[in-house]
Amino acid sequence: MKITCWGSRGSIPVSGKEYVKYGGDTTCLEIRTKSDEIIVVDAGTGIRRLGKKLIEEERYEYNFIFTHTHWDHLMGFPFFKPLYNEKTELKVFRCPFPEKYVEKMVTRVMTPPNFPVKYSDLSARIFYENGCPDQFEIGSVSVIPIRLSHPNGGSGYKFIEDGKTFVFLTDNELGFLHPGGLEPEKYMEFSTGADLLIHDAEFTPEEYGTTIDWGHSVYTEVVDLALNANVKKLGLFHLNQDRTDDDMDRIVEECNKTTSEKNADLECFAVGTDMVFEL
Repeated sequence: MKITCWGSRGSIPVSGKEYVKYGGDTTCLEIRTKSDEIIVVDAGTGIRRLGKKLIEEERYEYNFIFTHTHWDHLMGFPFFKPLYNEKTELKVFRCPFPEKYVEKMVTRVMTPPNFPVKYSDLSARIFYENGCPDQFEIGSVSVIPIRLSHPNGGSGYKFIEDGKTFVFLTDNELGFLHPGGLEPEKYMEFSTGADLLIHDAEFTPEEYGTTIDWGHSVYTEVVDLALNANVKKLGLFHLNQDRTDDDMDRIVEECNKTTSEKNADLECFAVGTDMVFEL
């Protein structure tokens, strides 16, 4: 399983010299499986560059999974160039909720006046498959959903292949229970033993006093969850729009100081654009 991050920024894309290391594109992950399937998770602005790369590789068949419907996770979809190529075939799984929720979510993005090109005018062939809330398979990978604690709901995912586990929990608030969400212990159990956990870590403890119930976690709570779950690697995700590279480096340093003081074998880092993980 090869995981590439095409965007890890939260809420809105950013640019500037202070955002070079971790990048400014919003959420998009690409997973390549042992069975040579391509899985795209979310369609933030990072999906634009991914689309260009896939066309260069002459790859036109993909599987799509969405975590939730907030704009920063969808705004890149109309700029995914393979959508305008008749060779393209998209299999979109009905997540984060079953039935026709995802169909409505995707088509709404490309409904005037939101965007000048209509969904019905796309050249790509788009098919919808059942997904959440049950486990489903994509080639050699098993996908297990879990409900997120986030305004308007959503799904996190566990990807398992050849005994290796990747857990992705963005836009998940550990310090506040949203309707449909779960207690922190459930996310700890879900993540137990993961080879890689990427978790929302947007806020500092100081910021959280005025951002509680916004749907995002404090990085210190995320580190505690990873330690209790015996995770091997922890990636801090959904980087705050105002968090500079230097700011993130200081947070990572503090996280690794915590794990060192507890003699824990946990690698902590901030997830940046173009980072690649192989499990």
